[in-house]
Amino acid sequence: MSSKSDFDVIVVGGGLGGLSAASRAAQLGLKVAVLERGREAQYLCNSRFSGGILHISQHNVEEPAEALVQVIDEATLGQADPALVKALAHDARRAVAWLREEGAKYIRVGQIVWQQHVLAPPRPITPGLDWKGRGPDVTLRTLEANVVKRGGTVLRGTVARALMEAAGACVGVEADADGQPLQFGANAVVIADGGYQANMDLIAEHITPAPAKVKQRGAATGMGDGLRMARAMGAAVTALDAFYGHMLSRDSFHNDKVWPYPQLDELGTAGIVVDSRGERFTDEGMGGIYVANMIARLADPLSTWAVFDEDVWNGPGKGARIPANPNLVKAGGTVHQAPTLRALADTMGVPAERFELTVAAYNQALASGSLASLQPSRSSTRIPAMPIAKAPYYAVPLCAGITYTMGGLAIDPDTRVQRQGGGTLTGLYAVGAATGGLEGGSGIGYVGGLIKAATFGIRAAEAIARGRT
Repeated sequence: MSSKSDFDVIVVGGGLGGLSAASRAAQLGLKVAVLERGREAQYLCNSRFSGGILHISQHNVEEPAEALVQVIDEATLGQADPALVKALAHDARRAVAWLREEGAKYIRVGQIVWQQHVLAPPRPITPGLDWKGRGPDVTLRTLEANVVKRGGTVLRGTVARALMEAAGACVGVEADADGQPLQFGANAVVIADGGYQANMDLIAEHITPAPAKVKQRGAATGMGDGLRMARAMGAAVTALDAFYGHMLSRDSFHNDKVWPYPQLDELGTAGIVVDSRGERFTDEGMGGIYVANMIARLADPLSTWAVFDEDVWNGPGKGARIPANPNLVKAGGTVHQAPTLRALADTMGVPAERFELTVAAYNQALASGSLASLQPSRSSTRIPAMPIAKAPYYAVPLCAGITYTMGGLAIDPDTRVQRQGGGTLTGLYAVGAATGGLEGGSGIGYVGGLIKAATFGIRAAEAIARGRT
């Protein structure tokens, strides 16, 4: 087995979290190497595929830290780790500024409070996948160039296989490149390889009984290698049962123009989501990310429909950044339309009588202010419910689109990986979607993948540098 010269820091994964950690560490004078599984110069990763918006739970990262703590607590139903919440709320503004200093550029989208830091150049407001030369892609290439300029090393096509351990501490990484086994000694290792969303075994264990029926909404590169390696060393993990994603058209399995956008959350959460029996099965008012998780948990995640009326189609249906109306139709996505609910049920292939009763019960509860009495109950605090009363009526076949998993390695605010039974694993750090503790919980709370990655990537580098002085 070949051995590479020792480094101060080995970063596993070259997404925004990994490259932020690497560039900041190199900036602080540390000898850094990034091990990236992808071979291409513009290797695929979720950061590159993203919309490029740095926000905290759809709020501006420059809001006062105390206000952002409350925002995160509300989004996560108070279930996020308070120490991580505080760290993110206080350092997010600094992370955005640091990225700008590194060469990232931003645009503002009007007065939309959570879109004041969008990586530039932005993607067009069109359906489908469009990432080459867009803000996230440019930012990753800029950060990688900064790592190299500062004396760091980026090794593509290099797959981390195991952590090296000595006297209970992490002292490097075993990897391979083109079948050649390699060892990289290091004083610290940062796990930054994203979640486990593309590992079908882990997804089947924690997310869905039918992994093949959940659409990979990202780069499908997150295999959970970091999670596996760290657990083998005794790392503690958070709950692993939630993911960030959205409701998508079921056509996304054969039509690449309808994913990752338009998302269909606005349709399903303003109206209702039903299963193959024509019945509601979840609380649509909890939001699209929550509903996508509930769809994934069904025995058949490809059995659901968003049901709504003309007012929803021409209201919330036009309200998203890349709205379903008209983009879903333009992209060739299926949208059923009918003059009556019975006729709509026939096109959907669900029991008409049961479906009509479901819609009637929903409309009656909405009109009488008794949505909580429905089974399952329907909340309306986050997202107002709208009646399904104005013809024509619509139904869109849905699937759950998974972008990244929310659970992962348990860390402290300095990103040190926690040990099962207490304490930390010396020399081992983790950032981004490889970690848990901020997002998920019973409400599937979403905070923001990019800002989490950048902020804790920077914090990891600074914690490692402090330990070297």
